[in-house]
Amino acid sequence: MAIKDKKILTRLYVVAGGMFLFALAVVVKLVNIQFVEGEKYRAKAQNSVFKDFVIPANRGNLYDSDGNLLATSVPKYDIRFDAVTVSEKNFRENIKALCEALGKEFDKPASYYNKMIRAAKSNNNRYLLIRRNMGYSQYMRVRNFPLFKLGANKGGLIVEQRTVREHPIGKIAERTVGYERRDEQGYYTRVGLEGAYGPFLRGKEGRRLKQKIAKGQWKPIGDDNEIEPEDGFDVISTIDVNIQDIAHHALLTQLEEFEAEHGTVVVMETKTGEIKAIANLGRTKSGKYYEKLNYAVGESHEPGSTFKLMAMVAALEDRVIDSSYVVDTEKGRVKFYDRVVKDSKSGGYGRISASKAFEVSSNTAFAKIINNNYKNDPKKFVDRLINMGLDKELGLAIKGEGKPKIPYPGDSDWYGTTLPWMAHGYGVSLTPLQVLTFYNAIANNGEMVKPRFIKEVKSLGKVEKKFEKKVLNPAICSKETAKVVQAMMKNTVKRGTASNIYTEEFQVAGKTGTCWTNYWKEKKREYIASFVGYFPADNPEYSCIVVIHRPNKEKGYYGSIVAAPVFKTVSQKIYNDTPIIDEVPYKVKDNKRVNRSYQSYYAKAEKYKTIMPNVNGMTAMDALTLLENMGLEVRLKGKGIVRSQSIAPGTKVKKNQSISLELS
Repeated sequence: MAIKDKKILTRLYVVAGGMFLFALAVVVKLVNIQFVEGEKYRAKAQNSVFKDFVIPANRGNLYDSDGNLLATSVPKYDIRFDAVTVSEKNFRENIKALCEALGKEFDKPASYYNKMIRAAKSNNNRYLLIRRNMGYSQYMRVRNFPLFKLGANKGGLIVEQRTVREHPIGKIAERTVGYERRDEQGYYTRVGLEGAYGPFLRGKEGRRLKQKIAKGQWKPIGDDNEIEPEDGFDVISTIDVNIQDIAHHALLTQLEEFEAEHGTVVVMETKTGEIKAIANLGRTKSGKYYEKLNYAVGESHEPGSTFKLMAMVAALEDRVIDSSYVVDTEKGRVKFYDRVVKDSKSGGYGRISASKAFEVSSNTAFAKIINNNYKNDPKKFVDRLINMGLDKELGLAIKGEGKPKIPYPGDSDWYGTTLPWMAHGYGVSLTPLQVLTFYNAIANNGEMVKPRFIKEVKSLGKVEKKFEKKVLNPAICSKETAKVVQAMMKNTVKRGTASNIYTEEFQVAGKTGTCWTNYWKEKKREYIASFVGYFPADNPEYSCIVVIHRPNKEKGYYGSIVAAPVFKTVSQKIYNDTPIIDEVPYKVKDNKRVNRSYQSYYAKAEKYKTIMPNVNGMTAMDALTLLENMGLEVRLKGKGIVRSQSIAPGTKVKKNQSISLELS
């Protein structure tokens, strides 16, 4: 018995020891939690109950140079229905009226919604989609429909709001306006003006602390935000929506006519470098065109004959030739090693001057001029091109600028034929905007200005930052050389390769370009047609480039036929929209109110052609005359001054479109 008792006692000691060790472990763990890992667990508990929520900032608006909206943020609403939370009584009493209201609002039979909502009720669907992407005014109507007006708990109404970016002028300049998107990891994708100036537009997010309550819902702690969001700034771009509209449609018409693959048009203000329009259109599989890529900024390619201006300026600056230098085109075919340079004219042009060679765009003449004068020192020619900045990117704020390529003697791709081929635009590579910037410098008598897309940044009407003209090179060449090539470009249009767009009333200056895109495939050649220049010829205000890729060869492919007419349309429409008028002064009795009204009417009539103006504050007669001259059908309600308009300012309008004006 004593042995048995001893065993029991031993077991009790073991159990007691185990319990003591367990208790000790618990105490150690508690001490560890309290003093060592306490902060970690307290934070974890805190995070499960309290959470910081991001409050998005209001993104600033993007405007054109005259205050027309290019991009703005608008709220959109999705309406869903929780069929479970609605009582049977409320459901029976309101379902018929609700379905009738929904059918009338969304132009569907009431039976459609009756069947859908009753099925959701039977299936206990708590997230039935009723309608997506509603505007604010429509959302306000729907939320007051029968049943829905009872709210979330009694009426089953679920409202999801988000902010979306809209372009009031539609697809025009869509790629230039661009976008800025952020993924879940916080990385941004930036395109166009929205991407380039996102730091100004996006503002700063705010944060608000909320507490978790029943049913997984979160309730704000206190009435104030922890960190208030800061709204983004408004950005005023250099784009002019009217010039943009002209460029877009002129390009679209020509692309469709010649069934081309894609094309671009850029219009730049000569003195300032402000980009007034930039249209980029690419063809889809269905044959339609839309703003696919920013070809003007990002597509670097061989320019062809438009590069002859660069070659001519280099030769004149180095004084290896003058404008009267005579060259023999040798019946339009000149051989360099194993390759032959050809002129578009069969039989060539005979013996012609350098000026004439430019006007008729003789490939053989330019190949001989540059090769004969630089073959013993090709670095001299290339260094001159580099000195003019042709090897450098423009440093644009818009992402994705294509890199220029200027071959250099000693490079792996420098051959005996490189120099003569460079002379007429092959073997080099530039983007349309880089080419335009050079031509714009010639229009500026040698001063090269940086292309600019933004004028200023504003907050609540106050200018926060102003962007001024930036000079990239004060003199790419002497003024004497600039004057000589200006005359050549003027004569190119008057009597050279672009004579088909010449008019005595409105003279322009420029250069055609026709470039092979796959010249190594004799039977499958495709072309790039281009024209670049400025207007008016004697007092340049704007420069412009047109580049059209792979037109249907059966319809035409020369720069003079495919690209130059677009330039003519753009230049003449811009010129005709801002005519020079000789005014005869006469005295009238000063009536400030009438004068202000007339000035407001006249300014809008001169400016707006296809874009809806802001007519608020105008007299009924002035507004009626202005809008009817635009081809709109105007409906007036009331008398007096315009107080509201049914079509928002900046919206693209069409002839015979209806608009209502509220007067008071």
